[in-house]
Amino acid sequence: MQVQLNPPLEPGSAPHAAAAIVAAAADISDAELDYSPESIDVVEEIVDGFRAEGVSREEMADSLVAFGCYLGEIVTRHIGGAWRHAPADHPTAAPFVVVLPDARECHPIDWVFSRLESGAAVSIRDLYAAAAAGGADSGFAEEGAHG
Repeated sequence: MQVQLNPPLEPGSAPHAAAAIVAAAADISDAELDYSPESIDVVEEIVDGFRAEGVSREEMADSLVAFGCYLGEIVTRHIGGAWRHAPADHPTAAPFVVVLPDARECHPIDWVFSRLESGAAVSIRDLYAAAAAGGADSGFAEEGAHG
């Protein structure tokens, strides 16, 4: 499953990328993505399928970014916050992040790339729960993964 994103990636394009991956997931794998926190499990299963197929992050970059945008939309709809440009000194998989109402940065696109690379060792559901509970973000961006 791959979605072509129209560059340049901007914070305002995240909802459009999310909508595109919702449609693609329904069309290609009958996956129901309804912007609920429960649908995070579906995203994890899809990304785990990519991992099992041995695809690289480069091969699936557009789809991974789109799934990250979808996760970010779950965050903004259920926790709050808004898409913003990532700080230049903060390497991320995409040039934008979700800034939560308490000013913490949330990196849902990085979550997806990390899940592809590390499998179940990276729980997107747990990362979302930490964001919802006011905990620290994944920390992946700070460690330089996923640029």
